[in-house]
Order: sequence, then C-alpha cells, then structure tokens
Amino acid sequence: MEQPKKDILFIMNSLHCGGAEHSLVSLLQIIDYSSYNVDLLLFQQEGIFLDKLPKEVHLLPSPVAYQYFDMSIKKAIIQSFKKGRFAIVLNRILAVSVLKTEKNPAVREQKMWKFLSPCLPVLEKEYDVAIGYLEKTPNYFCVVKTKAKKKMVWIHTNYSNMGMQPKYDIPYFKKCNAILTISSECALDLHNRFPQFSEKIKVIQNIVSPSVIQLMAESEIDETINFENAIISVGRLSREKGADLAIEACKILKEKNIPFIWVFIGDGTQRNELEALVANYQLQNHVLLLGTKSNPYSYIKRATIYAQTSRFEGKSIALDEAKILQKPIVITNFSTATTQITHLQNGFIADMNPEAIANGIIEVLQNKSLQEVFQMNLSKEKLGTEAEIEHFYQLLDE
Repeated sequence: MEQPKKDILFIMNSLHCGGAEHSLVSLLQIIDYSSYNVDLLLFQQEGIFLDKLPKEVHLLPSPVAYQYFDMSIKKAIIQSFKKGRFAIVLNRILAVSVLKTEKNPAVREQKMWKFLSPCLPVLEKEYDVAIGYLEKTPNYFCVVKTKAKKKMVWIHTNYSNMGMQPKYDIPYFKKCNAILTISSECALDLHNRFPQFSEKIKVIQNIVSPSVIQLMAESEIDETINFENAIISVGRLSREKGADLAIEACKILKEKNIPFIWVFIGDGTQRNELEALVANYQLQNHVLLLGTKSNPYSYIKRATIYAQTSRFEGKSIALDEAKILQKPIVITNFSTATTQITHLQNGFIADMNPEAIANGIIEVLQNKSLQEVFQMNLSKEKLGTEAEIEHFYQLLDE
C-alpha cells in the first residue's frame, strides 16, 4: 500500500545571497517530491535564489507583521496605526529600546523576537515536520508559531562564533525534536555549549552537486574583465567573511607592484566601509565589488585564484564549490579551515592578517607548479554531497 506524502515546512528569512540560502535551494532542488509535500515560508519573498525554487515548492504568504519590524519606526507606526494593527504599534515602540541599546546584531535579533512574536499568528496547517532553516528568528518561529509532529532547528555555522547569547536559545532547543548543523566541528561546538541537548544534535552537510556547478560554470558572463592574475572571493560583505582583510592585503599587493585584480561577489553591511577603503587606498583599478550574482561559478572558473579571508566559518559551501572547479585556493586559518583545506596540498592556509594573506596570494599567484599540485589533488577529491539527502530523509521519517 502506497504511503501518504508527508507535509514538510521550511522557514527562512529570505533567499538573498548567502551560504544557508544557497544550501536550502540546493536541498529543495533534489528532494523527493513523490514522497513529500513541501511548503516554504519566507519572511521576505526576495533574493537572487527566489527564481531557483522548484515548481513543486508551495511558497506561503509572508507574515504581514514582519515588514513593520524591518522598516523605520516612524513609517511602521503610521502604517500599522492606519490599518488598526495596534498590537504592532505597541510592540514596535517597545522594540526601540533594543534597537538603540543593543550593539551586537546577533543578540539584537534574539532580543527582538520578544516583540515580534506577539504580532505573528500561529500557522493554521499542521505539518509532519517543521524546520527552522537558520539560527535566531526562523528557528524561534518554527518552535513557537507552527503546529507539527516534529520540529527541527538548524545552525549553519559555528555557534560560538556568532556572538549570540545561549540563554535565549535554551528554551527553543528544549522544545524542538532535533538541532541540525552542517559539520562535525559545528556539532562538537554545540555539544560543548549545550551538553543537555547532546542527543538532539545531528549533522546534515550542505548539499553540493558537482555536475550542476560544472555546467553553470560554462555560462558566459556579462562584465568585460581581464581574468589574468584574477583573484575571486564569494560571500557576504560582512565582518565575519573578512573582506576588509582582503582589501588591506590588496593595498600590500599594490605596494609590491604585483599585477592582480581582486573580484568580490556578494553584498552586505560592510559594503560602504569597503568602498571607502578602496577609494582611500586608490585600489579602483585592482578591486571590483560586483554585488550578488545568481551564478558566481562562471567567475570562479575564469579566475586564477579563489580566496576566502573569513574570520570564521562553519563549513563553507563556496569553498567546496571552488574546489569542485579545481581552483588554486588561498584561505585564512579560521577554526575549521583544516577540515576543508590541507596546507600546500590542495590549497594555501595563511595567517589571519593582511600581510600573511598578501604573501599567500603572491606565493600561489607566482608559482605555477604549486597551482598544478593543488589542481591535481583537487581533481582526485570526492566533493559531491548529494547522498546527504538520504540522511535527511532518515531524520524526516524516523
């Protein structure tokens, strides 16, 4: 007798450029829709990956109240007052104290849930499994605002590096059925941080498909860029991704008369700061901030080096994708660096400072035989994680 399909709900902020957003879309592209009905709730229905959603995914309406917490206080009060949404008016006013006093953005989002939550209704539909796909708000919504037989929350990086306050997450971790994360290193950190929830912690690696990446890498690109001696970095323009360290390294490369161009794909809160650095160091001919691209693989394929100057990572999807395209790689020595790169075998690990990054770039850029060693070793690695979907099915069905 044929088993009925299970109803699955995913909750996410948006589908803007980011590793978690990318991994969600990759997961949704290969999930078995003959066995699962999939709903997706986005707080904001926007982002470069939105048009990559499979047609089988049912996109739920975004919660109306969320937009009032993502606009100016004046505009939010006027609009919600006109529409008679007085609970939103009250909570939006009360939230001002958090916005003004809490400087840590991660903790600020945690604290904001106290005021956002009363304005959001519980979803009517009951699911077999509900999944908050990102730390903080999506996870909290999953636990509090859904009806499901099983609830899972997902942590997409090393918890200790995010600057969050664990006390805010304990009540939600207590109520969920599973705490998912993307690598054994991230899981170990969660075990150490939340030993009382050790039995709930499970590892599901991000889904990466070499065949799809290699196919997309063959596409043409819009910009006219001279990719000779080109370095490329893909990721959010935020402090944790270390683009500022890369710009400082560019200054050193220029001073040493190294011919290069460094291309950044991605956007984020650091963009204005980085543009100012580029102008201050007169690097306009050496640095390109291209913003988000739905297909970064064409750029990675054409570059000489892929560089990732992160201050911390969980397990980097972009790095695995650069490895699939067999790019010579330079990364900083963030805590999980050696889980993806072995120094001088399949990449170069530099100390986390601009001088060391610049020296690593020079070493790889000017050493063709080293580039060939990296590429040869990368060609032997098994990098696809499509089989990880079977582990995910087990979690859904057990």
